Amino acid sequence: MSTKDRILKYLKSHKNNTIQLNQLENILSGEESYLDFTSIIEDLMENRILKPVKEHGTNGKVIPLYNTYRIIKASLRETINDEIQRNSIEFNPDINLDIYFSLKEEEWEKDLQYIKIMDDYLVKNGLPSDYGTSSERSFQIVGNEKWIDEEGGKKILERIKLWEKFKIITNPDPLMFAINPFRFKESSHIHLVVENKTTFYNLIDSINKSQFTSLIYRAGWKITANIHKLYNQLGLENDLHKIYYFGDIDAEGISIWYSIYEKYNIELALPFYKALFNKNYSIGKENQQRNEKAIDKFTEYFLEEGKSKINKLFEDGGYLPQEALEKEELERIWRNEIWEFP
Repeated sequence: MSTKDRILKYLKSHKNNTIQLNQLENILSGEESYLDFTSIIEDLMENRILKPVKEHGTNGKVIPLYNTYRIIKASLRETINDEIQRNSIEFNPDINLDIYFSLKEEEWEKDLQYIKIMDDYLVKNGLPSDYGTSSERSFQIVGNEKWIDEEGGKKILERIKLWEKFKIITNPDPLMFAINPFRFKESSHIHLVVENKTTFYNLIDSINKSQFTSLIYRAGWKITANIHKLYNQLGLENDLHKIYYFGDIDAEGISIWYSIYEKYNIELALPFYKALFNKNYSIGKENQQRNEKAIDKFTEYFLEEGKSKINKLFEDGGYLPQEALEKEELERIWRNEIWEFP
């Protein structure tokens, strides 16, 4: 940040309408010459940001500066407006900054870092062509699935007129699931969420032979928006429930699991994952955004050998799709493993 920018930042935060010369001098880094300093002050005077209080006198130097200056707040606002206008021209045309001309500068400075991230996203990807959940969009844009719903992202998207353009689902579709009618007489239930449709159909034929009350198809990030509807859709709101999750072993699959784990304490279906780790992984998906916190939590479920495999997989840019487990193996795990109930 230049000396002038530091002075401008200080003036914007200065509560009084006047400022002493020595206060301005204290902003200097010590590397500036007096001539540099006078040049900055004169420039601020020319731009009607500082106005000398002449009756307070000068510092008496060859190139005199006044001991006190009045801060013209309206002119300071003009510098902010110029910055907003300049960014309006430089940013993607789908980003609308008009609201910031009427908001406080703190709002502009606070939001700008995220607006730049969204500009980068639009340059690389353009506007989404299909609908997605807020968690999915959060992860895609900033690598943090909580940003839109919990950390002010929705407000920024609405401010810059991107909320509707980003096609964010507000009324999620009902869950797609199969049920085991033999379990409905029980008061304690376990459920399995699977990431891919192939796995869903490979398991659906044997659900009546399992201990599970339902089998749910995840359909991408949509599960983060509608999993809370499960007990209501089943008509079992008053019973005890435990949900297991089985997805691909890749950065996005782990991030989706972690998002619903934090909200609903959904556990990993470990027998499936352990079987999956015995398969050879494929290389690809290097461009997926990684949530290190999610990966760390995921690896906690495994012994040291499993953790080593996970680390090696990510180091090599690998992934393990759940389709690597064939129907017979899936059904065997589904029926024969001992699953913990709530």
